[in-house]
Amino acid sequence: MKMLLWENGAPFAKGSEEEDRPTLIPYLINKKEKHGAIIVCPGGGYGFRADHEGEPVANWLNSIGISAFVLHYRVAPYRHPAPLVDAQRAIRTVRFYAEEWNIDPNKIGILGFSAGGHLASTAATLFDKKWSDPLDDIDLVSSRPNLAVLCYPVISLQHDAHIGSVQNLLGSNPDETLQAALSSENNVTAQTPPVFLWHTADDETVAVENSLMFAYSLSKHKIPYALHIFQNGRHGLGLAKEDLDVSQWTQMCESWLKQQGMVQ
Repeated sequence: MKMLLWENGAPFAKGSEEEDRPTLIPYLINKKEKHGAIIVCPGGGYGFRADHEGEPVANWLNSIGISAFVLHYRVAPYRHPAPLVDAQRAIRTVRFYAEEWNIDPNKIGILGFSAGGHLASTAATLFDKKWSDPLDDIDLVSSRPNLAVLCYPVISLQHDAHIGSVQNLLGSNPDETLQAALSSENNVTAQTPPVFLWHTADDETVAVENSLMFAYSLSKHKIPYALHIFQNGRHGLGLAKEDLDVSQWTQMCESWLKQQGMVQ
């Protein structure tokens, strides 16, 4: 079941086709008590959304007692701020319907892979940015996630940047000021929520320095975080079930989510 984020058309929409209409796919678990939820942002360099980083991840989150929502955010030819507007709306939507879905509104996280990790990191650091006037009651709800899980994320659009993501998000000749403004290592504040990060040291697509830079910024601002760097592993592993070493990230993340009170 796909749920439109905006019934009457999304802000900055260029048309009314499927790719112009961002959606959430809910994977709700049936629990008597209120529980946590996580919005999943698949990667794809802001040019597409990788299926293996969507539904399988939602199913894993369900297996550990968390409701999940896969975000069908807008990608190229859409550019900034459309993807971030979609992510903010997704968080607001889940929080708005939290009572109906038996979700704790104070336990709503965001998880992203690669460019979806950049989207999740901007949602976690730029949640107070407004791009238009409120359209409805959902827009009046907070878009601050309570935590973020970033998997081999694109973080910086300036240093060790993934060029494809930069160009898809900002165009072929991006403005340097905007590149700096959307480099998440520059945007950590005391209000940034706790973060779980993992990367592989030899990632040839998105350099591990992205996660290291973000961890450094989190540390400087005394934001709780966990950082796991695996020695080897290609980019885009997702749940990494075929890699005995890297596949441990899900257990590590589950343990961290327990620390955050997201998993009983």
